[in-house]
Amino acid sequence: MTAAVIVLAVVAFVLFVVAATGIRIVRPFQRGLVERLGKYHATVDPGLRLIIPFIDKILLVDMREQVVDVPPQEVITSDNVVVSVDAVVYYEATDPQRLAYNVANFQLAVTKLAQTNLRNVIGDMQLDDALTSRDTINAKLRDILDDATDKWGTRVVRVEIQRIDPPPDVVNSMHQQMQAERTRRAVVTEAQGVREAAVTRAEGEKQAAILAAEGVKQRQILEAQGQAEAIERLAEAERVRQIAVAQGQAAAIRDVFGAIHDGDPTPDLLALKYLEALAAVADGRATKIFLPAEMGGLFGTIGGLAELLREPRPDGTGDAPAAVTPPSGVSPAGPAAG
Repeated sequence: MTAAVIVLAVVAFVLFVVAATGIRIVRPFQRGLVERLGKYHATVDPGLRLIIPFIDKILLVDMREQVVDVPPQEVITSDNVVVSVDAVVYYEATDPQRLAYNVANFQLAVTKLAQTNLRNVIGDMQLDDALTSRDTINAKLRDILDDATDKWGTRVVRVEIQRIDPPPDVVNSMHQQMQAERTRRAVVTEAQGVREAAVTRAEGEKQAAILAAEGVKQRQILEAQGQAEAIERLAEAERVRQIAVAQGQAAAIRDVFGAIHDGDPTPDLLALKYLEALAAVADGRATKIFLPAEMGGLFGTIGGLAELLREPRPDGTGDAPAAVTPPSGVSPAGPAAG
């Protein structure tokens, strides 16, 4: 009885061990390759998987993105400068079957492949280009490695150059060159600043001169316009004055003429006015005086007027009438010669 119990316990333990070996768990970031009797059978997804113990075998492949550090190596550029270069390669599995069966050690293979292609890519470039064209180097290496690793069931996501270290003497030369270049740029910038300042100053002086000339021009135009307007206004005022004077004289003449007609002047008064006008005409400034030819009646009127104006003497007798003589230079018979 005891022996039978022991045998049953052993059989149960063996069955448990056999059942346990047939149970496999595939993680979410893994894929399982099932091999049956040493031959590829199937690829299983994440989860609980049952296999036939001692017949099937499951190989787990990590599908996450992996990083491979490429060790530093010496590379000679096209201008014969030895630089130390290291890089980092990022890849991810795309086909777990090819990754497991087409390459024995993928990380070693991709490391050597990256080192070899680094020599080729940087060897075709000069030092200055290699130092300033890391993006170009990264893109070229990624394309080369991605094509080369495609048969291994992987995809190269990106390649990053970590360092490109020239020799110390080259670094010193570069520093000196950089300092000289900065000094040159500073001198050029200063010269450009002086030139631009001179140009700006000249431009400002030019603008100031233009503005001054424009101001003088506008002032002269305004002065001319003011003078023209003043002349126009003076002429208008003179015209108005002359019109007013002419109108006043015309009104005065009309009034005098009307008064003369209304007063019915006698020949004596007309003769007296004639003498007054004649005296004003013959004031010595004229060289020739023209009088009407018929002067007999006029002088007779003047004689009558003199008779009326004779003053009586104290003894009651009047003065003899004064002879009426025409003014100097006036001939009664006609115009006097000058």
